[in-house]
Amino acid sequence: MKIIFLGTNGWYSTPTGDTPCILIDSKDHYIILDAGNGIYKIGQYLVEDKPISMFISHFHLDHASGLHILNNFNFKQGIDVYVGRGRSKDFETLVNPPFTVGYKPKPENIFNLKTEIRLHELSEDPENIPFKASAIKQHHGYIDHGYRIELEGKTISYTGDCGFTDESRKLAKNADLLICECSSKKIVEPDLWGHFDPVRAGTLAKEAHVGQLILTHFSANLYTTVKDRKWAENVAKKIFPKTSAARDGMEFIL
Repeated sequence: MKIIFLGTNGWYSTPTGDTPCILIDSKDHYIILDAGNGIYKIGQYLVEDKPISMFISHFHLDHASGLHILNNFNFKQGIDVYVGRGRSKDFETLVNPPFTVGYKPKPENIFNLKTEIRLHELSEDPENIPFKASAIKQHHGYIDHGYRIELEGKTISYTGDCGFTDESRKLAKNADLLICECSSKKIVEPDLWGHFDPVRAGTLAKEAHVGQLILTHFSANLYTTVKDRKWAENVAKKIFPKTSAARDGMEFIL
């Protein structure tokens, strides 16, 4: 199973990286985690007729701006889009006029999507969809859902954006791979907004007994160079040695 990082910045795109989008290329499925600007690269990787599932953690625009270009794709198998419970209305708002062209075919709409979009909500209890996945509500700004996904006997946990709480521990527990946001260099208490820094990410990975930690979602205003990301990796490694800092185009084999 291959994990490809197509967008690893938080907030806005820079020469260092695009905003969040991650592709999991498993034996039987393609999984897309978030739809930031990095999603424009997805067409070069989705070359088989495997089912495509997209998970949206929340609707801050750095995680959802790529939904605007869904009509750029033509995947005959369609895309199953998953959001947390109660978030369908947010998808419906953002992916319809006047914000973009709409995702449901309409006779009068000359810009109808060539790819069928099927929208679903997930609960916290693991669901077979056709693989196991759960949406766990996280602490971040408005509402964020992290995801636990089981594929090929492995568990991948993805935080989206979030702060360090018992829910983040539940999300990460015993995961083979934890993909964790690292927006901040140092969290200032109280953490009202909800983000991670490298110390908290390393601590979560250690306490949750994960197999591997990959840091991503580096805030564009704080992590302006690859060197800054390497610093975060080294800080987290002091707590949890099996840590890597993601960069756009990085591929990881799980």
